[in-house]
Amino acid sequence: MDKISTEDIANLNTVWELPKNKKPVVIIGAGGIGSYLIHNLNRINQRCRTDKPGVHLYDIHVFDDDTVEKSNLGNQMYSEHDVGELKVDTWSASCNAQPYQVLLDKQLKGYDLVVCCADNLAVRRLLYRQGYGDSAKIKWLDLRAQGRNAALISYKVDENLVDALLSGPDGSFSCQAEGWDGLASEMNTMHMAIAGIAAQWIQRWWNDHDDVADKIIMNV
Repeated sequence: MDKISTEDIANLNTVWELPKNKKPVVIIGAGGIGSYLIHNLNRINQRCRTDKPGVHLYDIHVFDDDTVEKSNLGNQMYSEHDVGELKVDTWSASCNAQPYQVLLDKQLKGYDLVVCCADNLAVRRLLYRQGYGDSAKIKWLDLRAQGRNAALISYKVDENLVDALLSGPDGSFSCQAEGWDGLASEMNTMHMAIAGIAAQWIQRWWNDHDDVADKIIMNV
């Protein structure tokens, strides 16, 4: 998520026409966390269609400009058939998925919820800049996982914690522990766990439950 192409720049001014009868949510990053969250929300939509044919709850939008690599298999929701393809292309049948980055505030307008699944400080700063609590211009979630650790941070978080939450090195990191050699026996699954927790958080939030957590931090 740290590259930008001429096509990306051209698409920065793109404004999608968002449906008025669904709940538009945008997921930034379709990697370890994002791919599982997309899957979870798609399953909820499938349940909706089972109950009421032609109806689904979430209008899912996805931003990611990465391609599927062999190293992604196993800890992301992709198969060997997807290697070399854009990640968003694998979700195009169920989502409005676009292969470009989120770099500007105006790209977030019109969504009920923006979820960052990209381990990128620039994107996180963009989210946190939208504000906190009831005064937040846009409601957002920041999802993180690395090794045995995972976190969900929402727009409800105490603003006094922001400096700590946005500290640390910039760049893209694996959801696996540092130095992971690819062995299945050493693979961590916290990215899957936080994606499931995020889907539950989103479900309760959509249903106006005020007791949703401002943050969830786990170490297993």
